[in-house]
Amino acid sequence: MKLTAVGVTAAVLSAVLKRNTPELAMLLALCAGLWMLALAAEGLGAAVALMRELAGQAGLSEALLEPVVKAVALSILTRLTAEICRSAGEGGVAAFVETAGSALSLMAALPLVRAVAQLMGELLT
Repeated sequence: MKLTAVGVTAAVLSAVLKRNTPELAMLLALCAGLWMLALAAEGLGAAVALMRELAGQAGLSEALLEPVVKAVALSILTRLTAEICRSAGEGGVAAFVETAGSALSLMAALPLVRAVAQLMGELLT
């Protein structure tokens, strides 16, 4: 409910400010986004805790869980950064942000790929 209130209020105020001072509108949107991200952080923390609990019950190492969490975090940050760039009228920068985010997510997932490859090798021998 708080997220919705902050989002709608920021959108309306940003639309009003955009006419005369687009810089302030951009700053307002950025601040509101950070505030909403902080509100959502509690839910994300609970999701990570649940993933750890389930991994523990399944007997999986936290080393396998870490790349998944990193890739999801990178995906969220990349999406937010790209949208901020687009809002500022910098579509080209947004495209580079998305490309770099994809590459970093792939790098973060490499330990998971390595573990799967090792598991497959063990199953085949």
